Amino acid sequence: MSGEEQDLAKDLGPLAALTIGVGTMIGAGIFVLPGEAILRSGSLASIAFLLGGVIAMFTALSASELGTAMPRSGGAYYYVNHALGPLFGSVAGWANWLGLAFASAFYMVGFGRYINRIFGVTGDLALGPLSIPYVTVTALAGGAFFVAVNYIGAKETGRLQNIIVILLVAILAVFTLLGTFRADPSNLPDARSVVDTLETTGLIFVSYLGFVQITSVAEEIKNPGRNLPRAVIGSVVLVTVIYALVLIVMSAAVPKGFIADTVTGDPNSIAVVEVGEYLQGAVMGGALLFGGLLATASSANASILASSRINFAMGRDRIVTPKLNEIHGRFGTPYRSIAITGGLILFFILVGNLTLLSGAASGLHLVIYGLLNVALIVMRYVNPEEYAPDFTVPLYPLLPLCGIVFSFALLAFVETDALIVTFSITGAAVLWYIVYARSRTEKQGIIGQYILNRTEEMPDAAVSAAAGVQPDGGDYRVMVPLANPEHEQDLVELGGTIAKQRGGTLVLAHITKVPDQIALPQAADYADELDESTEEILAAAEADAESFDIPVETHRILSHRGFEEIFDAARTHDADLTVMGWGPDSHGSPGRAESAFDDVAGDIPCDFLVLKDRGFDPSKVLVPTAGGPDSDLSASVARYLRAKYESEITLLHVADGDDDVTRTEAETFLDTWADEHDLGDATQRVETGDVETAIEQAAEDASMVIIGATEQGLLSRLVSGSLVLDVVDDVDCSVLLAEKYRKRSLRERLFG
Repeated sequence: MSGEEQDLAKDLGPLAALTIGVGTMIGAGIFVLPGEAILRSGSLASIAFLLGGVIAMFTALSASELGTAMPRSGGAYYYVNHALGPLFGSVAGWANWLGLAFASAFYMVGFGRYINRIFGVTGDLALGPLSIPYVTVTALAGGAFFVAVNYIGAKETGRLQNIIVILLVAILAVFTLLGTFRADPSNLPDARSVVDTLETTGLIFVSYLGFVQITSVAEEIKNPGRNLPRAVIGSVVLVTVIYALVLIVMSAAVPKGFIADTVTGDPNSIAVVEVGEYLQGAVMGGALLFGGLLATASSANASILASSRINFAMGRDRIVTPKLNEIHGRFGTPYRSIAITGGLILFFILVGNLTLLSGAASGLHLVIYGLLNVALIVMRYVNPEEYAPDFTVPLYPLLPLCGIVFSFALLAFVETDALIVTFSITGAAVLWYIVYARSRTEKQGIIGQYILNRTEEMPDAAVSAAAGVQPDGGDYRVMVPLANPEHEQDLVELGGTIAKQRGGTLVLAHITKVPDQIALPQAADYADELDESTEEILAAAEADAESFDIPVETHRILSHRGFEEIFDAARTHDADLTVMGWGPDSHGSPGRAESAFDDVAGDIPCDFLVLKDRGFDPSKVLVPTAGGPDSDLSASVARYLRAKYESEITLLHVADGDDDVTRTEAETFLDTWADEHDLGDATQRVETGDVETAIEQAAEDASMVIIGATEQGLLSRLVSGSLVLDVVDDVDCSVLLAEKYRKRSLRERLFG
């Protein structure tokens, strides 16, 4: 196979993309909330839904532009985090995660109402002194079921989702048509006040969640510059029209007071079902019961899946602990993330009612949508070189400003309890960033970079604000053990580049090996005699590091050990990353990074980069990957080199087979991996056959190869050699071996 760049097949047409948007919105909201909306705002209930659609439309326009410019997984959370930085990313992430959890709980309560309506179950379940409504019991059971479904990895197929969307639209279309024939303006309930209508909009905005999900598949849409905006905007328009027509029919096709009488008189009454039975008897009522059951179940399952993915993305960005991203060995799912999300959903079901759950979901998403519009304005204002959208919001900046104003203004009309929840979560997300995430996350937002790179031009208040909230990732320390003066400059260049990108400290260490016959305290008096080159090497390295304008530490270490001492030195000096040379003259090593028994028997103390130096040239960097934590480190280093040297990055994945299905899966994996590691603009190669041969061939055009350590156990590699070590000797360019720190058992360290 040739080395041309690989892309995802553009096999989603405009209709398929539209279905994704409609499918994420046509759901529980329209089957659960219309009765409550009519009771609250009378004949203006349809206006409440129309207003919700208008507010969603402003955000849909901004999401369309951002989606064509940055087709990345993560949706609104990614856009906010990328543009505004991790402080607002924390707010967007927590609001998105918990907003979807509240929505899932709301959908399951609706599911419980439909189940109880079908089986005629009423009353409460007595549990000693406690009693729980049967609706809540059913909702808890349904929620536990769908959490378990996501935990073990079962999911709807795209075809099934399309069928569900078609069925729901068809049921609502027939319902609307029948109601139109029976509609009479005299049946319309009295209109309520504007405030009542706005409060209704705040309640039902949960019905407009999800259209941003279309942007997550932007790279798979045919002609995305045209079809993605059509799908996003078209889905909002279509859903808004359907919602408004359903509300008009429900208000005008039944006698005045019908809905109030039926809903308040029977605990199992569901307004849309009662209206359907009134219009066409049991057949229409049954169809709506089936549709409502399908809609609530489908919406809940999709929301649980989406919420756990948001949590997964936050873990990847270290907004929350990456431990939540651990993948289940059997099911292949982020089980911890799903379990925590599921626990929250069940808790929300237990303590919340429909009004609180829908209001909290609406309020949190209004916060997200407001921030997303701010992100659009930031990207337009800063206009970084890589920002090149195929679609641009018309009437800029008027429409995104309207999106900001209306999204945040509608918060004032959300139910008081739900508003308290919304603001509490927002405030907690800010506090969470300050106390936890700021010292762990690394990514700086576009606006923060823009301000801090122009401190002399910007107002002092803006500079202070940007500096005050920028992530520091902790005191990131890069240790460079020095041994061979021939390669000292290249190691310092690599270590200094990474330390500079991370805003950290460069630690230069030279180990003087002391004969066993001399005690270390006495050796200090003879250090210069034992190794006359130490001061010269450290001074030269410190001079080379001056150009990076970063803190530099120098240390001379006396030890009875040589190479093995590097691991203790990394622990002693709190290194986050160690950059060392590789060769027969490197630190007394026989040429293998794994040669020390201490390393074999335990865990490496930090991330390690080991350079086989054939000249430091980062102009064309090859990154082979099959996934895994070591490849994550390879990707990080590639990004640092690209930022400093404008390196051309090529990603390589070697597929297990040569059939079309395997090749497609390999291309999909590589494209997804590239997006997740912010290397979406890198050249992508998918090869087949022998892995080592594929790497060697791809390296012919590279000036540096960055390759993750194999997952094979270290002891096995010492006995039999390894792919990584063979490749090092067979390619002509410099090779950088990356091994990421992670806790592993002794058995795993020895045998893989």
